[in-house]
Amino acid sequence: MNIRELSIEEFKSFSQVHPLGNIYQTIEYGKLKSEHGFEYDLIGYCENDTILAASLILYKKINNFYYGYAPKGFLIDYNNSFFLENFTKQLKEYYSERNFAFIKINPEIAVGELNKETKNIEYNDNFIIIDNLRKCGFKKLKNNLYFESLLPRFNAILSLNNLSLNNFTKNTRNKVLKGVRKGLTLEHADKYGINELYPLIKNKTNKDEFYYKDEFNIFNSNDSIDLFLVSIDYNKYLLNSQNKYNEELSINAKLNEKIVIKNDTSSINRKMNSDKALLSYKNDIAESTKFMNKQDKTYIAGALVMKYNNRITFEITGFDNNYKRFSPNYFLYFAILAYYRNNFKYADLFGISGDFTKDSPYKGLNDFKLGFNPKIYEFIGEFDLPINTKAYEFLIKSGALAKEFNKK
Repeated sequence: MNIRELSIEEFKSFSQVHPLGNIYQTIEYGKLKSEHGFEYDLIGYCENDTILAASLILYKKINNFYYGYAPKGFLIDYNNSFFLENFTKQLKEYYSERNFAFIKINPEIAVGELNKETKNIEYNDNFIIIDNLRKCGFKKLKNNLYFESLLPRFNAILSLNNLSLNNFTKNTRNKVLKGVRKGLTLEHADKYGINELYPLIKNKTNKDEFYYKDEFNIFNSNDSIDLFLVSIDYNKYLLNSQNKYNEELSINAKLNEKIVIKNDTSSINRKMNSDKALLSYKNDIAESTKFMNKQDKTYIAGALVMKYNNRITFEITGFDNNYKRFSPNYFLYFAILAYYRNNFKYADLFGISGDFTKDSPYKGLNDFKLGFNPKIYEFIGEFDLPINTKAYEFLIKSGALAKEFNKK
């Protein structure tokens, strides 16, 4: 058995049927990263003409050495320790001849699932893979609760089977319906939509607009990416507001009658809440009327969504905080989930913090994604495989690795 370069077709045929296949282990991802500082290999671990394992390996120069990165890890059976050991030995030999210092991996292997009641992670048998990797010479990097690693260690995965508002938390249901009532509309956009999307996401990323244009163009070549934008339909907003106002007006009149008969605290509170609702709907009518004849669309939220086999992934999303009262992020997520529910099985809502305490700096993000009632998985984390131990240690001591990988 030996490691060799694979053709694009060989790699595609293997990766598309492998249990660990994912959007990051694709030729498209390699092409994208090659436009932004990396080169890439498509390697296979083969016995004669049979491919037993494979990986996209991104690589770039750091000081006088190269480092490699297998995004989401190698496509290999990590449970087979004997096979993994032989593969690792061949991998080190293959890349030591090319002046590599190390190769980084972050396999998409779930080692635990969040118990939503206790807020504790319940671990599974995949935990033994950490020992398998260590025995092969991989160094386990420090676990992180937040987003210090290249890809999130905790992910929210939602089944699209029987998608329903009733499965969400009350707050999430109300926010989604609020967006619907305020006339929010989902639009499936083309490549020019990046110009509208980028202002909505630029504060969440260190990548420029050209990165996302390249990403869309490359992945769109095989229909594995979609761009969505959310705008306000002011005609729908006005009609919905008028209907809600009239409904509430009828309720308010009945509450007035009830107070005359029984002037208790409960009735008074219900009447006060109804008065507030009437005022809110009245303000909505005024706002929607003001902008009803507006010619230009106002985009207030957007997302890039990746597609791979039976799963979609929310690559990046954003919304205009000036329109937060419209709950555009809740509407965006639900509308996208509804768009895909008949053609895909799972939705990866992407990263979530591993800190589930009330004091977490990411409590808002966690609560938002947990509101859709996904399963929360903890992945195995990041590992480095030293190829040239002295070079690897030098890069650590010199601060070159910290400079390369520390997020801004």
